Amino acid sequence: MINVLGKENSILNKFIAELRDVNIQNDSMRFRRNLERIGEIFAYEISKTLTYGQQQIKTPLGELNILLPDNNLVVASIMRAGLPLHQGFLNYFDKAENAFISAFRKYHKDGNFSIQFGYLSSPSIENKTLILSDPMLASGSSMVLAYKNLIGKGIPKHTHIVSIIASKEGIEFLRKNISKEKITLWVGAVDDELTAKAYIVPGLGDAGDLAYGAKE
Repeated sequence: MINVLGKENSILNKFIAELRDVNIQNDSMRFRRNLERIGEIFAYEISKTLTYGQQQIKTPLGELNILLPDNNLVVASIMRAGLPLHQGFLNYFDKAENAFISAFRKYHKDGNFSIQFGYLSSPSIENKTLILSDPMLASGSSMVLAYKNLIGKGIPKHTHIVSIIASKEGIEFLRKNISKEKITLWVGAVDDELTAKAYIVPGLGDAGDLAYGAKE
């Protein structure tokens, strides 16, 4: 299942527009904050899909039964661009466990690159609800690599894969390389073009650099 939240008119489109806008991207604090706010919007939408159970709470004046989510959640993000988005999820899912993955492009002398896996820190995700996020879904290779390493920690009950901007190619790569069962893809927008160097067009550039500064 694929949910493209940007198809509906909402404040989400304003935040995505600011991420893309070259005149606003200079403000790295605002860029990170917009990533965080978008994470909160995705968290709210995903919360509608969780399972809920009745719990009794006591107020100063009485007691009442209320439906509350009872899922065991693990929020996983691909560093480094995924960190502000991750915080947005934690702002709403404050009791979730956390996982972090390092995956990066290793460039070769011929100009091509391969996706390298560097690091994984994760609790068991066995029979839990996994939220795996990265701001950009370009070729899809990083997301597939992250997912395949995460399931070494157990098979989740359901997986929500989240990207703010995705390419059509990246979505198709996920479909071919990750089992469709028990997986939902959430994106803010889908862009048509992916360059030979796997950059999304119109996209927004390098989210990690815009959030935290250029790297060598």
